[in-house]
Amino acid sequence: MKVEKFKVLLYLKKSSLDKSGKAPIMGRITVNNSISQFSCKLSCTPTLWNPRESRLDGKSREAVEVNQKIDKLLLGVHSAFDSLIERKKPFDAESVKVLFQGSMNSQTTLLALLDSYMDGLRARIGIDVAPTTLGSYKYTHRTLSKFIKKKFKTKDVAFGQLNEQFIREYQDFISLELGYAMDGVRHFLAILKKMCKIAFKEGYSEKLHFAYYKLPKQKETTPKALSRESFEKIRDFEIPENRRSHRLTRDLFLFACYTGTSYADIVRITGENLYTDEEGSLWLKYRRKKTDFQARVKLLPEAIALLDKYKDENRESLFPIQSAEVVQLNMRGLRIMADIKQPISYHSGRHSFASLVTLEEGVPIETISRMLGHSNIRTTQVYARVTPKKLFDDMDKFIEATSDLKLVL
Repeated sequence: MKVEKFKVLLYLKKSSLDKSGKAPIMGRITVNNSISQFSCKLSCTPTLWNPRESRLDGKSREAVEVNQKIDKLLLGVHSAFDSLIERKKPFDAESVKVLFQGSMNSQTTLLALLDSYMDGLRARIGIDVAPTTLGSYKYTHRTLSKFIKKKFKTKDVAFGQLNEQFIREYQDFISLELGYAMDGVRHFLAILKKMCKIAFKEGYSEKLHFAYYKLPKQKETTPKALSRESFEKIRDFEIPENRRSHRLTRDLFLFACYTGTSYADIVRITGENLYTDEEGSLWLKYRRKKTDFQARVKLLPEAIALLDKYKDENRESLFPIQSAEVVQLNMRGLRIMADIKQPISYHSGRHSFASLVTLEEGVPIETISRMLGHSNIRTTQVYARVTPKKLFDDMDKFIEATSDLKLVL
């Protein structure tokens, strides 16, 4: 069916004022040559009505509340129209009204579903959800809200209004107009696809939107481990006595280099995570906050020395607690004080453990994966980059192993 004209007009029925002097708001749907009228089940003070904008003027409580309901109503009408278009069968204005009125009360919109999902995440923070995870959804909600307001002139959209063009225009909007990097854009699009998948599964959407839409490729970056020179600089640098905060940060960082612990884990592990094996060796065993996968590592003498240094029976955690912001700030100061050229962060200690402390010393990558608490060895392969020293050592072993071989032509 070819639709040459589709229009929704809202107007006041001033001849039917109620006892409080308010007029009912009526609607008229036009599809080609067919017209169907309906009651919006809303009323307002006639002097506030703007017939050109089909809205109430001002920011009074009445204006705000009625305008919000008008937005939802128009959203429902357009969603019904889009659904009928997708069916590719003839319809008229009455068909739009019937579908709209039948689904309006149970309609779930994109941002409403995202809000509901975020409420669920908030309830799980500290259990199996990190605060940073909720932050990603907040930014996605913010950018989607700006895009919907610009494109549809409304505060939300129904899933029936989504199409392939929507996600492409949203991608251009957040990358070109808002200036987000591709990694951020990819993350926002992934959350949008997730919401569409949930909507289809729960019956809020008649089709699975963007199921075959390929996300932009993630930029591959090699984790930043310290060079041996930089590691020795920060390990051996004498920090002044008056910089106790920097001393603690440096020791926490070194512990990460010796054990592979992340910041989220180092602030959670306690004495209960330490145990001694039958040979008398001390081990650290804990479940990672990020994945809940178990990590276990045999402690080096240097790591044990750090534990002894900060041992305190009156404190539950193995080390004094420093906030993430203080650690991040102190790491920048340590880099300057130790004259290290490459950028470093606390997480660089985890990378350094994977490559500098273990892989270069001949520890098998399968073992490193268990130490780091990875559920998939492919993740470890990214962390444990092959350093030049590792490459040279492996080539020397290969040459030695094949020294007795003779080439026969």
